[in-house]
Amino acid sequence: MDPVGASAEGARPNCVAPETAPPLAPFSLRVPGKRGDVMNVCSIHGRRARPAPRHLTVVAALGLLGAACARGDAAAPPPERPPAAVAVASAIERDVFVYLDEIGKTSAREVVTVRPQVSGPITAIHFSDGADVKRGDLLFTIDPRPYRAQLDAAGAALAQNEASVRLARTELARAEQLLRSEATTQQDHDARKSAVAVGEAQVRASRAAVATARLNLEYCSIRSPIDGRTGQRQVDLGNVVTAGSGGTALLVIQRLDPVYADFTVSENDLSPVQRAMAEARLVARVRLPDEPEDGGRQGALTFVDNAVQAGTGTVRLRATLANGDHRYWPGRFVKVRLVLGTQRNAVLVPATAPQVSAKGPFVYVVRKDSTAELRPVRLGQRQAELVAIAEGVAAGEQVITGGHLAVTPGGKVQAREPGARTAQARSAR
Repeated sequence: MDPVGASAEGARPNCVAPETAPPLAPFSLRVPGKRGDVMNVCSIHGRRARPAPRHLTVVAALGLLGAACARGDAAAPPPERPPAAVAVASAIERDVFVYLDEIGKTSAREVVTVRPQVSGPITAIHFSDGADVKRGDLLFTIDPRPYRAQLDAAGAALAQNEASVRLARTELARAEQLLRSEATTQQDHDARKSAVAVGEAQVRASRAAVATARLNLEYCSIRSPIDGRTGQRQVDLGNVVTAGSGGTALLVIQRLDPVYADFTVSENDLSPVQRAMAEARLVARVRLPDEPEDGGRQGALTFVDNAVQAGTGTVRLRATLANGDHRYWPGRFVKVRLVLGTQRNAVLVPATAPQVSAKGPFVYVVRKDSTAELRPVRLGQRQAELVAIAEGVAAGEQVITGGHLAVTPGGKVQAREPGARTAQARSAR
């Protein structure tokens, strides 16, 4: 047997006895207590051996302490994990809308570009930019003097032709009397008759010239053709404008009430839209991007295009809605929700309840024993702050809506009161 205190093979023992000494007697450890030093002493037949190095003594003591701790840990049971604090809510059941959410743009029902019908300088402007105008309101005035002179000239020509017709008719009547008495020839009678017809035609032409001149004079006063809102005028006083389709554009007027909401749906969604239209008139809810989901304004679907766009695979649709307060401005982006029907007895949970994993969406359902069950679900459409569950959760079951990170499948949970976290945070501040 190796001497007590010996280390690995070949190492020097802590206490070494002479080779000729009798067998080793029992030894003991003692602590002299001098200055707090600790010393190992080997007793060999009453002879005092040299002390062992201090670091070996410390290692041995730590080893004994570690073994004692290991025995204590093995005997103690593992600590139980405390319940996770979570927020819960009950699944509810109610009727919800089935819808399509699309992005669209508003457009005016009527848009008119005002152009002059006669040429001339602008002598007056009778509106302010951006003003609301009614049909027939005066907008611009073009210098009317040349056109008033043309009207006077056309009137004078009409009077002259009417006088010529009266004379021709008198001469024709005289020629008819002379013809009956054979005092004139048939040729002279026919000439008088032709002169009356020519004079009547000239009178009709003169009347048309008068009407044209009067119309041109009216065109000098440019009026609004529709009820609407004016844009920014394109000309100022003194500008000479020209008539015709390629002439000067003076102003754009748009009718803002009602207003259109134009949007598109994919060709895959066209069939549900057509089936819904066959059953009832469809309703569209239109809202601005900065409005809440339950805000906006309701309108009716009034137009479906007659073809699918080849480049995009979409179909153009249009909803018409009231806009008396001019809340919806032409050209602005809007969110359109086209309601196709109603789903009866849909199961709804808060939108914060569903989570997503590699296998798909799931929710944590709180069982009666206050443990969490991970349950895969099939999601339906979002309904404001709720979301429909098409499969996986029944009405009345409690689902976890907050504190998901602390939850483990099958682990204990503890429902906290709504707003408890907020109250704790306020008290901490």
